[in-house]
Amino acid sequence: MRSKNNLPNPLQRVLLSLLAPLIGGVVLSTVVRAVSGAAATGRAANVLLLGGIGVVAWLLGLRWYRLSGLGLRGGRPLYAGIGFATLGWLSFLFARFALVSLNPDETIGSGLGEPFVYLFLFEALSVQLWLFGLLFRSMADWRGPLTAAFFSGILFGGIASQIFTTSFFQTGSSFFYFIMWGIFYGVIRLRTGSLLGMVIIQAMQILTAWYLFVPPLELAPEQFSRLYLVAGTVYLLLIWRLWPREEDDYRV
Repeated sequence: MRSKNNLPNPLQRVLLSLLAPLIGGVVLSTVVRAVSGAAATGRAANVLLLGGIGVVAWLLGLRWYRLSGLGLRGGRPLYAGIGFATLGWLSFLFARFALVSLNPDETIGSGLGEPFVYLFLFEALSVQLWLFGLLFRSMADWRGPLTAAFFSGILFGGIASQIFTTSFFQTGSSFFYFIMWGIFYGVIRLRTGSLLGMVIIQAMQILTAWYLFVPPLELAPEQFSRLYLVAGTVYLLLIWRLWPREEDDYRV
């Protein structure tokens, strides 16, 4: 990491961490659309926006904090992150099978390579580099690690509920689920010091729950409301179990 004397002050870093990647993503998306003359929609629009966010977060984070400060750590932090995030993945997958029916016409999805690349690079890696890498580290310097875990997690959940491809319904139960998911990941980032395990498991969770086993074409809102409430409650319990009891548990 660069000497703190050469860095902007903590508040300035938080503001830049929050706004610079977002502005970069919007600018990239706007420029590409203007040059191509085509209006990107759906996943294509997300690729431009989230890709730009990820690139700016990566460059700014490397300049300020290096790889370890961004949460790009292997070894034991990686394996611990995978282990904790897998608890959420398996819980969600079980609730998905129990509460949301399968599509009788297409039980097993096909052509999973392209969705996985999109999920891994954009909805997982790019968003987490921004929120649990750059922003988390800046917020931890300004207001402490616990605040960083909560703030970055709430932002993750709010953004996921609006633009992730698996956000099917905008309801109170879905917002509750996404916020709990984000805080759960924020606590994992705080306890392990790594986001790489969460990136891998996030992509696998969405791929297995929604692409490998396809939901009905006519989605039933009540099924999803129950799923979101159950999964969000499970995440709340996992947050309580993973909650750091003392400062020695922090891995910033």
